[in-house]
Amino acid sequence: MSDAPILQNEQTEEQVKQSLDTQAQLTPTWTTPSLRRRMACWLYEGMLLFGVVFVAGYLFGTLSQTKHALDNRHGLQAFLFLVFGIYFTWLWSKGQTLAMKTWHIRVLDANGQPLTQARALWRYVLSWVWFLPPIALAFPFKLPPATVGLLVFVWVFVWALSSRFQLHRQYWHDVWAGTQLVDARQKT
Repeated sequence: MSDAPILQNEQTEEQVKQSLDTQAQLTPTWTTPSLRRRMACWLYEGMLLFGVVFVAGYLFGTLSQTKHALDNRHGLQAFLFLVFGIYFTWLWSKGQTLAMKTWHIRVLDANGQPLTQARALWRYVLSWVWFLPPIALAFPFKLPPATVGLLVFVWVFVWALSSRFQLHRQYWHDVWAGTQLVDARQKT
């Protein structure tokens, strides 16, 4: 009679182990892509955006009947900001842009779920930290374009490296937005 309770305890421990193993297999464990992969994706995204800029610029120029490229420049910049916002918000809420698909990177929220459009829009707004600080610094000093370009390049380099100081090696704007870049090659 005393063997029965011991056998029940052993079965219970075995069942618990199996349950934990099953749960561990169902719970995805995401890893952050390397900084090299994320930056390669970032550069590729920039190349793809040339097409978006071309189409949006043509559309804006046609609709506003702009005769010279520098005429209505601020209107074009605001229009491009809006077009980029729609582009990134829509694609990030679907999980990936074309560049992210190519480099097998997905964007998820902090809980591992796809982004809502509101969170994707918030990520877009916060992602401007890649460019705005050096441009804002250059504006009051009326620096020449080459110097502004160098400032942007140095800032992007520093900003990308700063992700090394974040616990999960995510970019800081992702941390602030409650999002994460994950390796899409892993099985869930």
